[in-house]
Order: sequence, then structure tokens, then C-alpha cells
Amino acid sequence: MTDLDARTLRDAYDTQLRPEIPDPLPAGVTVERDGPLVRILGLDKRGFLTYRTLDGLAGAELDALIARQVEVFRARGEGVEWKLNGHDEPADLGDRLRAAGFVPEDRETVVVGPVAALAGAVPVLPDGVCLREVTAREDLERIAAMEEEVWHDDRSHLVTGLAKEIEADPQSITIVVAEVGETVVSAGWIRYPANTGFGTLWGGSTLPEWRRKGVYRALVAYRARLAEQRGRTLLQVDCSEDSRPILERLGLIAVTTTTPYVYTP
Repeated sequence: MTDLDARTLRDAYDTQLRPEIPDPLPAGVTVERDGPLVRILGLDKRGFLTYRTLDGLAGAELDALIARQVEVFRARGEGVEWKLNGHDEPADLGDRLRAAGFVPEDRETVVVGPVAALAGAVPVLPDGVCLREVTAREDLERIAAMEEEVWHDDRSHLVTGLAKEIEADPQSITIVVAEVGETVVSAGWIRYPANTGFGTLWGGSTLPEWRRKGVYRALVAYRARLAEQRGRTLLQVDCSEDSRPILERLGLIAVTTTTPYVYTP
């Protein structure tokens, strides 16, 4: 790919990464289809609704599709996230989700860009900080504890979810911690979606006292090199407003937004 305008990158994101279905499926995870919509159950602390497009559904037909999801998860007594991208159609989809009881959480920006530029970066880590790839459950628990300190909420679902992915296919994900002695100061992981040219970056939470020291940038560059080693040419991140400026300086381009709409019975 030579034309790196936002529309070209967004098209690659849509055609290669959506719908976001784990492959292979971790143990205990099931996938159900309802028209163009895909329901994923058992992967995380709540269900997940994903799709590439809604195939032109609108009006009463769209409301009926949304209502069926509410009934499924009300019967299960379980929450669910509908991942809404900013360019999804119809334009009033967010309004229809809110009318059905879904509540929008914080919006993030989807950024996409070439692996090569990031893989070639060599950020300098602060003294005493080391990067290490991990798979052991005790390390996943340390990551969750760090994220709980950052976000002040329960992150135990990370331990279960990441462990399931590693068990299903250890080659599909790499988890990296930045640590000082026994303290995890930041962590991130990269997934290598099957049959795509992408590596996708997740995590990246950093303890407040270790921000603006190059730790997050180093984690990005390290994972970009992993993607390059596996022949991936593009990186994708759903990023917060804190990390977006860093990623854009590294060459990633904003292509759309994503907002989790959450229904809780």
C-alpha cells in the first residue's frame, strides 16, 4: 500500500478487521449471528456485538435487531457492548441504541498506519525500566493490579480473557510488560488477526508517575517490531485522547472513532 490517506486506511480497517471475531475461538467462547450482527459470548466480563456493516438496515427493522439483542442479554442477566464506529450507518444508530437502553461510554479514536516507521523507532527507556514478554498467570494478575491502580475499577476480567487467548493460540497474541524490579509500570499487548496485514495494539495503561518518560512509546515500538517480524504491514489502535498525540507523531492516522454503547440488564 502506497496511498496512506485516511480513507484508504479506513477501508483496510473495515475489510480486514471487521467484524472483530477471535480466531481461533478461546475455550468457552461462542459466536452467534443475527442477520449482519455477530454476538460474541464468554470472552470478557460482558457480551460483545460486532459487524462489518448493517447491510442497510434502518427504521423499524434496525430497532427490531437492537431489541432482540436487549432480550438476549436481559435473559442472560449479562451486560453487552455494541461497538459503534463513527462512520457506521445509519447516522441515527447511536440515537436508536440510546432509546433501547444502551449507554455510551468514552469515545476513542481509531488510528491506523504503516508498521515500518514505528518498528524502526528506538525510544530510550528510563533507567531501571525493562520490557519483557509474559504469558504466566501471575504476570497477568500483576498487569490487572496495575490497571486497577490506574483506572480505579475491577480489571480481573483481563486475567481470564488474556489467559483464554494464550491457551487458544499463543502465537496470536504477545503481551509485554514494562517493569522496574517487581513493579509493573505499564503493559500492552499485540494481536495478529488471522488472514490480515494488521497487528492491533491494546492496553498501554501506565502508572501516573511513569508517564511522559518514553515508556508508552517504547512499548509501541517494541510491538511494532513484533508485527514486522510476522510480516504485518499495518498497525491499528483504538486510542484515548492521551495516547492519540503520541501515536500520530509516530505516523498513525485517525480514520474514524469508536464508542462502546453498553446495555446493562
